[in-house]
Amino acid sequence: MTADLLARAHAVLRDTPVVDGHNDLPWAMRLLAGYDLDAVDLATDQRARLHTDLDRLRTGGVGAQFWSVYARSNLAGDAAVSATLEQIDFVRTLTERFPDRLQLACTADEMEAARAAGRIASLMGAEGGHSINSSLATLRALHRLGVRYMTLTHNDNVPWADSATDEPKAGGLTAFGEEVVREMNRVGMLVDLSHVSPDTMRAALAVSEAPVIFSHSCARAICDHPRNIPDDVLATLPANGGVAMAAFVGYFLLPAARDWSAAADEYVRANGFHRLDWSPEATECRRTFETTHPRPPLTVATVADHLDYLREVVGIDHIGLGSDFDGASYLPAGLDDVSGYPNLIAELLGRGWSEPDIGKLTWHNAVRVLRDAEAVAERLQSSRRPSNATIAQLDGSAR
Repeated sequence: MTADLLARAHAVLRDTPVVDGHNDLPWAMRLLAGYDLDAVDLATDQRARLHTDLDRLRTGGVGAQFWSVYARSNLAGDAAVSATLEQIDFVRTLTERFPDRLQLACTADEMEAARAAGRIASLMGAEGGHSINSSLATLRALHRLGVRYMTLTHNDNVPWADSATDEPKAGGLTAFGEEVVREMNRVGMLVDLSHVSPDTMRAALAVSEAPVIFSHSCARAICDHPRNIPDDVLATLPANGGVAMAAFVGYFLLPAARDWSAAADEYVRANGFHRLDWSPEATECRRTFETTHPRPPLTVATVADHLDYLREVVGIDHIGLGSDFDGASYLPAGLDDVSGYPNLIAELLGRGWSEPDIGKLTWHNAVRVLRDAEAVAERLQSSRRPSNATIAQLDGSAR
């Protein structure tokens, strides 16, 4: 890309900075330092350990970040709830630690206010319905603490919804799963359909009265990975008003990268490690695999190909960005960390994207979808009381 395109990209991002739909820094900090912000000072350069620090967020033109308050899906019951609460506590502590850089935001207006004040709006998204332990009261409590989206599943099914990477059991959503979606609509929490099976996507879109999001997923037509969005689901998104936020994860982007990752995961498993194990021993095992099996190359153009396709299928008003930084290890060259967004924007400018369209991609669509969800919640709360339904009542058992 030319210096002129990169300069234009920086100028665009000054006006309409990036709203990133998904960053796993909280979990990375849990593993790296037990959330200790003295041990890992995010006001200093952390590129040796993390994809994210405050200076690189500013360099990258990030104006708002949905921090993932994630708990691994092998945690269950109250352990998952507690881990999610610890993640929320970290995000709130982080914003309090750096009030000149970060500002907690729970509404679209608060996102705009943070941007006007020159701070990065910090929002939260719970990654996986196991975080509520099949309790609508817990869902409401997370919302009161500031969580503004919930991904219905992570890599494993929950009792009321099927994951994209597990064996189907619910056939999409159970009756309780539908009630979860309705209650999310009522309180104003965005329904996130990344990680869920296509049948769960379809079921949630049929039930939801508010726009949904895909916080970090790509186009299945380009890369046939179960975590990506099928065309028939994408086709329903404009009528719903939702937003598909493209991820930067290698194996969602390119078939060759998908196949390489599957082989690497199998090698790691054969050597006694879980594929999500990032201990020093497991990391060394992956490095051993890579010495004889180099990664297929990825660039910002690979991400731009998905964005071109998504724009063609759903329209410019229904796409965004959801990197999965600090939750992925296989990233495109030029998008190695949070400072890389200008490289992607320059690529899009070079492809003929207009600056107003890029502004929708980076900022306006994400703000609008949250504002629309807030409007739906205001309407529903005038006529609908909080649901006290239980999974036993609606699904016949605790499943």
